[in-house]
Amino acid sequence: MPITSFLVDNLTALAKAGAPVAAWLAKHDPDPEIIFGRIVKNRHGTLDWRMDNGQGIFEALPPALHYRDWRPSEGLEGGATVIVGTALGYGLNHVLTGVPPSHRIVVLEPRPDLLMACLSQTDYRPFIANGQLTFLPPERQLLEKTLHGLDVSFLFARINVRNDMPSTQLGPEYAQCAGLVRAILENMSVDLTTLRLKQEVMVGNELRNFSRAMHDGSLARMAGAATGLTAVLLGAGPSLPRLAPAVARHRDKALFATALQTLPALERLGIKPHLCLAIDFNTDMGKCLSNLRDPAFAADVPLIYSTKMQPEVVERYPGPTLPLWTEGGMATYVLKDLELVLDAGGNVGVTLERFLTWAGARRFVLVGQDLAWRADATHAAGHHAATSGTSGIRLKNRDGETLFTHLGFVAAKRDLEKDFAAPDVRAYNLYGGGAVIAGAPEIDPDTLDDPAFFAGQGMALRVFLDALARAAAPRTRPVFSQKAGEWASSLKNASKRLEKLMRKADKHQGELKHLLGQIQLFLRHDPLYMPYLYNEIMELAGMIHTRPRIGVKEMTQFQALRKRVLAKIREIDALLGPTDSFAA
Repeated sequence: MPITSFLVDNLTALAKAGAPVAAWLAKHDPDPEIIFGRIVKNRHGTLDWRMDNGQGIFEALPPALHYRDWRPSEGLEGGATVIVGTALGYGLNHVLTGVPPSHRIVVLEPRPDLLMACLSQTDYRPFIANGQLTFLPPERQLLEKTLHGLDVSFLFARINVRNDMPSTQLGPEYAQCAGLVRAILENMSVDLTTLRLKQEVMVGNELRNFSRAMHDGSLARMAGAATGLTAVLLGAGPSLPRLAPAVARHRDKALFATALQTLPALERLGIKPHLCLAIDFNTDMGKCLSNLRDPAFAADVPLIYSTKMQPEVVERYPGPTLPLWTEGGMATYVLKDLELVLDAGGNVGVTLERFLTWAGARRFVLVGQDLAWRADATHAAGHHAATSGTSGIRLKNRDGETLFTHLGFVAAKRDLEKDFAAPDVRAYNLYGGGAVIAGAPEIDPDTLDDPAFFAGQGMALRVFLDALARAAAPRTRPVFSQKAGEWASSLKNASKRLEKLMRKADKHQGELKHLLGQIQLFLRHDPLYMPYLYNEIMELAGMIHTRPRIGVKEMTQFQALRKRVLAKIREIDALLGPTDSFAA
């Protein structure tokens, strides 16, 4: 078959759009003659891709049957479909011709020859030009960035995943790519659900904690303080009580770090950590403090608290406190040059590991970090969420036994494995029968008793704890100018313009959506206010991209949204302006 004009035109369009897949194809440079030698008509008279065994990938079942259910049935406007494997484009074309232009389609093809074959059969230039269709090479970082860009589809419509079964006959890379897509979307689901439901609470807590955090100190002073240190990360998994005696005798040799949730369990086991950390913003953190038999147990255990925590919980803590600023909140942009702003992940064990890695630690021992449970107990006694049960995701441990876990633990496991893959990190898992964590080989208690295991750690521990004490000194408090008046005036003018266009809404649909887009950009323009306005920003995006028409209902929603925005701006001005004060 000769080289068709579609291939040249599509490659030119991808290069013009700056698509990374164009550079990927140029790098691999598959031979077009070999590619077109593979495209044949099978015994059914259907265009097919010939495998090495001479069979076509559509010999057993024609394309119409493979792809008949690929078109999404709901969430079309503003939705998205992720396709793994192009084959010759049958499935992609079936979806493209059945969804509106607002429906994004992302295609991940791990084989450059198959992608070239697909691009040779159909003219995709209009879909590439309008941004509806994106082709991706099998690069995780690029895939994560692209899928995270589908947040509006996730929140207000639907993201569909379609795995091209005929392509799986060609090799394991298709199943691997499908697994990668699934893992990224699962993590994204946890993150976006948290943001949508709780971002307002978390950033509201940050605002209320702001003055206290300035008084409590700065972890930015801890850079390099953990160099040469071994950190023992104590979790509240079911194995903790069994492993605790073997660990306790080494407390003076390494940093014992834990979560606030684990503190009551450690109290019962007679192990006092050197520090604890908390990131959760919900009321359960108060239960952790109530579960302490004697609050004095924590009186000399510093708490590193996420500024997104409820101020009332931080206030109750009986020991010293230090603030941790995390990404996604007000510090992401306005404090990034003044403070440590950490990508905390969604699990406190991951947060501990990332903070200590940032501070210079490169050696970790996991204890009680089971990330799974058997039927009898989910956590060690003393943990506020300790219970029993067999619900959840099933997995196998090292010995082939069935365990249970949940999506949050699965995401934490992936995050730890990703972090432990760094070439200079050494991690060990004092294994108690829980989930296997790649990059953290299992060890037994006898390993800890080897004199060489913690050699020289006492000095590194003292250096770290001295630096932690010095970090707990008040820092200069930045003051932000108040802008509620400017915002009120701008939004009032925009509202008047919308009302004018709404008088002839059918005639001005394009202008209405454009103006709403401009308002959304305005809500995003100031990095101090943007995190607290997350829900309003996303609601506008949902209105623009998932509503086929802007009408009276949308105008009513906008007016309510405008009132919420102004109330939040006034709240920020009141809490961060020059009149705010904090009584120690």
